[in-house]
Amino acid sequence: MANLYNVHPEAKIGSNVEIGDFTTIYEDVEIGDNCKIYGNVTVFPGARIGEGVTIFPGAVISGIPQDLKFRGEETFVYIGDGTILRECTTVNRGTASKGKTVIGKNCLIMAYSHVAHDCRLGDRVIMSNACQIAGEVRIDDAAVIGGGSLIHQFCHIGRNIMLQGGALVNKDIPPFVKAAREPISYVGINSVGLHRNHFTDEEIRIINDVYRILYLSDLNITNAVKLVRDTCAASPLRDEIIDFIEHSERGVIRSAI
Repeated sequence: MANLYNVHPEAKIGSNVEIGDFTTIYEDVEIGDNCKIYGNVTVFPGARIGEGVTIFPGAVISGIPQDLKFRGEETFVYIGDGTILRECTTVNRGTASKGKTVIGKNCLIMAYSHVAHDCRLGDRVIMSNACQIAGEVRIDDAAVIGGGSLIHQFCHIGRNIMLQGGALVNKDIPPFVKAAREPISYVGINSVGLHRNHFTDEEIRIINDVYRILYLSDLNITNAVKLVRDTCAASPLRDEIIDFIEHSERGVIRSAI
């Protein structure tokens, strides 16, 4: 039986790659070994897909950005090893701003989600169904994004957070926390997720001590950070949280507690 898919002769396809019917793969595409690409997938130029990636029907990878400033410059999408892109996900390539959109290793991007131009997702990120991520958003390792969430352009989402479904995010979310309600707010640390990701009890205690001061001390964020420095022993986790807050460009979420 003849192949019912269309692969451009200049595309670079690794070994043991399965391609389903009615899939189209354009030129200037690189696909690593042991990938499975189901039917009705479109992979446009600029895609760089790692090994062991699975792409489900209806997905569109490396489409041109939905950005009126885009002028056809050469840009890319990078998708890390072991990542799963479910049905009808869309991942746009970068613009002149950063030149690439990146999804890390072993991520799960569920059905109908959109990752816009120049976003950068770390490893093991989970995006539940129908999440919409605007341009130049950064999501760090092991973040869990609840279904139907909308994340404003340029936001930074810290690692190991849990975001409630249907969230409207227009501020940065620091690492290790749970974020919920409207407007989106701090509602505690992500203790369950931290245990699942093998944080020790001592590490979780450090994180809890820092956030108790940052969000429960009735101080503004500048004075709360100063108090954290004065009263919490220096540690990589303490310093990571402080560094995130001090380098936030959009400002961090407030507390709902």
